[in-house]
Amino acid sequence: MTDPAREAPASEASARAAAALQRLDEVTRFLRTECPWDREQDERSIVPHTVEEAYELADAAQRGDDAKLLDELGDVLFQVHFLSLLLEERGAGSLAEVAEQCRTKLVRRHPHVFGDVEVEGAAEVLRNWDQIKRTEPGRGAGVFADVPESLPGPLYARKLMRRAGSAGRDWPDDVEAHLRAAADRALADREDSFDAVGELLLATVALARELRVDPELALRAAADRMRDEIEGGG
Repeated sequence: MTDPAREAPASEASARAAAALQRLDEVTRFLRTECPWDREQDERSIVPHTVEEAYELADAAQRGDDAKLLDELGDVLFQVHFLSLLLEERGAGSLAEVAEQCRTKLVRRHPHVFGDVEVEGAAEVLRNWDQIKRTEPGRGAGVFADVPESLPGPLYARKLMRRAGSAGRDWPDDVEAHLRAAADRALADREDSFDAVGELLLATVALARELRVDPELALRAAADRMRDEIEGGG
């Protein structure tokens, strides 16, 4: 039975969120009609900004900067509103449809929460997620169907490995051994350095995945430390 004392704060928070989203929606629509720059935009011109905002959001999360995270979340939210408005203008969708499709997707892909499926841990949740995803209408055939090739290299490799793992084909069998072999090859085979370095990077992504570390964010953080060290020593 629901505890009314716990339900009330959640309802109040939902009402505040709905009111704030309504105000944001009104501002987004106003900008679309009144701002010359916003009027000129379409999906192709906006998406690069969306990607940039997503990276800034990731950086704020990685740094543990809550104030920055709050700000960047707002920027990403505006991107969602604006792109949804573009869909609405040509009768292809709306913010309401975006939200409803997301809701139904979350319910469908969490049968262990909304159904009677049992799981033993987070890894099994991910496997089920990928398996359910492959059965959905409009999805391409094959283990690696619909993996965007435009993803940054480390994320593209990690996603392929995750898909392979969900299909019962984990790669490689021995991450540490493969990493060492790839490093030895990269150092020894100078004439084949392109492929050798590629194998080393792929093995490094495999290690990151095993350690549950985002390889893209880890690389950026290391690059930032290098930059700070050089600037600090200069």
